[in-house]
Amino acid sequence: MRILITGGAGFIGSHLAKRLVKEGYDLTLIDSFHSYYSKQQKLDQLAEAKKAGEFEFYEIDLLDEIQLKEWLTGRSFQKVIHLAAIPGVPASIADPLQYIDYDIKATVNLLRASGEAGISHVVFASSSSVYGDSGGKRRASKEGDADGNVASPYAAAKFGAESFCRAYRNLYGFDLTILRFFTVYGPWARPDMAIPIFMNKLLRKEKLHLYNQNSARDYTYIDDIIEGIYLSLKNPAGEKTYNLGSGNPVTLETLTTVLRKHFPQLEKEYAPKRMGDVDATWADIEKATSELGYQPRFSLEEGLERTVHWGRTYLR
Repeated sequence: MRILITGGAGFIGSHLAKRLVKEGYDLTLIDSFHSYYSKQQKLDQLAEAKKAGEFEFYEIDLLDEIQLKEWLTGRSFQKVIHLAAIPGVPASIADPLQYIDYDIKATVNLLRASGEAGISHVVFASSSSVYGDSGGKRRASKEGDADGNVASPYAAAKFGAESFCRAYRNLYGFDLTILRFFTVYGPWARPDMAIPIFMNKLLRKEKLHLYNQNSARDYTYIDDIIEGIYLSLKNPAGEKTYNLGSGNPVTLETLTTVLRKHFPQLEKEYAPKRMGDVDATWADIEKATSELGYQPRFSLEEGLERTVHWGRTYLR
């Protein structure tokens, strides 16, 4: 089976490539090397993925619809996993129009090109941000809870892109799986994410500046997310939406307590909540468990131990 991964040089894409190559898939990755974070890290991630086996890689900008359609012609992919996007809440507040381009327009270009190319299954990487603030509800978010009442332009772009996915699924008839990821972490994580930021500071023996003392996130280790994506590939079924998370909210206090086991010198201070941040978000994973067999395996302690081990080598 031939599979295309967009955003293949990124954090999740490079991990997924390693898994799918080992499973024997004929794999092609594309990426535009957007400057949101270091191209060198993405090249390092590709090199790491190549250790698992061979795959093709092309530098393609999804905003160039003509180039994309010409490139797809005759390549006969059966499935597309669309991971390419610009992430990040603060950056989306500073430059919202870029998120309309790269998270919505690029997605529409890919959906139309995929439909015209006869691709049978599209997997779209969405985000827990589409739920807004779960802290107000004080319960895990179910797939039906997303109502468009979001807290940032990034979340709005993801929610809008989901709607376009459904529209093009109705136009072209491909199977569609929307996966909402909850706070993914692990080796090779994006440098703007909380855990890599904390590790960088701790390795330099700097104090941690923590926003919103009462916040909580559903930190989900990368291997569990990859397993969820893999299971979704094996189970195309019309149109489906699933949460992929650990199913447990972790407060900043708990996160820093576990990190202190690896960095005993850890010091912290709290700052006010930032614009666009939500207080708490965590996943109800019952649907993914019952329909896909998804079962997260990694505790926060084990996931952080693996991440810190990587960080001490790569981030120094």
